[in-house]
Amino acid sequence: MACDQYSCSLTAPVLDIVTRRAGLTDIWAKTPPITVKAVQIYTAWVTFQVSPLLLPPNPLFQVLLYMLLPDFCHKFLPYYVGGVQEGAVTPAGIVNKYEVNGLQAWLITHFLWFANSYFLSWFSPTIIFDNWIPLLWCTNILGYTVSTFAMVKGYLFPTAAKDCKFTGNFFYNYMMGIEFNPRIGKWFDFKLFFNGRPGIVAWTLINLSYAAKQQELHGQVTNSMILVNILQAIYVLDFFWNENWYLKTIDICHDHFGWYLGWGDCVWLPYLYTLQGLYLVYHPVQLSTPHAMGVLLLGLVGYYIFRMANHQKDLFRRTDGRCLIWGQKPKVIECSYMSADGQKHHSKLLVSGFWGVARHLNYTGDLMCSLAFCLACGGGHLLPYFYIIYMTILLIHRCIRDEDRCANKYGRDWVRYTTTVPYRLLPGIF
Repeated sequence: MACDQYSCSLTAPVLDIVTRRAGLTDIWAKTPPITVKAVQIYTAWVTFQVSPLLLPPNPLFQVLLYMLLPDFCHKFLPYYVGGVQEGAVTPAGIVNKYEVNGLQAWLITHFLWFANSYFLSWFSPTIIFDNWIPLLWCTNILGYTVSTFAMVKGYLFPTAAKDCKFTGNFFYNYMMGIEFNPRIGKWFDFKLFFNGRPGIVAWTLINLSYAAKQQELHGQVTNSMILVNILQAIYVLDFFWNENWYLKTIDICHDHFGWYLGWGDCVWLPYLYTLQGLYLVYHPVQLSTPHAMGVLLLGLVGYYIFRMANHQKDLFRRTDGRCLIWGQKPKVIECSYMSADGQKHHSKLLVSGFWGVARHLNYTGDLMCSLAFCLACGGGHLLPYFYIIYMTILLIHRCIRDEDRCANKYGRDWVRYTTTVPYRLLPGIF
């Protein structure tokens, strides 16, 4: 709304309110409402009806790609792991199976987007930007509907009752979720779909729509917009290439599905993660060559650390430690824990490679990528830097939350681990 009415200024609306040049009701009155066109676009997004307003990244289109089209990419892409894969063991001892076909869905969706942009002309490539705020109301409807349904389902017909968590606090149950892995049928998993489909598939399409709008308004696509599109596309493609690895992350393995994930994936992710491109539509920035190269280098180095750290952990898990990390046999800390069913399990904590430098160096690489996204927008405004501020808070909180869980899970073994690897993100600092 600040971008729509105040060219992305965050102070101008506050000053207007403080000086009484405008009130909240005035700003609200100027805010585009939900429109028939936005409803048509989002209905096409949901119902996959063929019309001139068909938008390829629609959730039901993604549902169809997710549910009805088994993965074929793993059959011809070397090193890509797709198809039916097993997730981690849940607290109740359940191992769910997943159809990993996100890369395929991303490729098909973007093929249709480019086919439309260059050949079919069913809709303008600026359609997402042109209906940005009206679509916000539609995404909120979906986000709250999914979150509410997940809560009702948790109470009345949970997928796995032993993995449900009831706190006695209605609002906490709604916010953080009751069910661990809510599903409809055998394959439609709420977590994997909403975490990995509508929002993340749309992320790169939203950026492309921003680039098209910048071209329309200013006659060119700036190098800053190109950088944002390239760096964030690498990040998104990495997610889908490694979707099988994602099944072992905190979102799938530890979080329950409620408003935090349901609304967050439908609304927060596509609207807040793409602020850099939105800002550059209103304030095109042409970076100097050294600045652009520095941002690109920061983003690529951050991505390398992020990917290689995660690769080392995944390799270590898949081989049960029978591998080489930085050319040497990995060093480990042996530990044990009890699952909710009373069974004792044994595990190993990696203290070699990036995981011997800091306990969450993958997050450090992630933050370097996030900073690069923001630095691509120059230094003229705070708004594009929301992402790095948010990600810093999110990942530090996630570090602390994950380590509290591990401390409770592993006990004295965790103390030995933190003594061996004393820093979380930055060696010698934090």
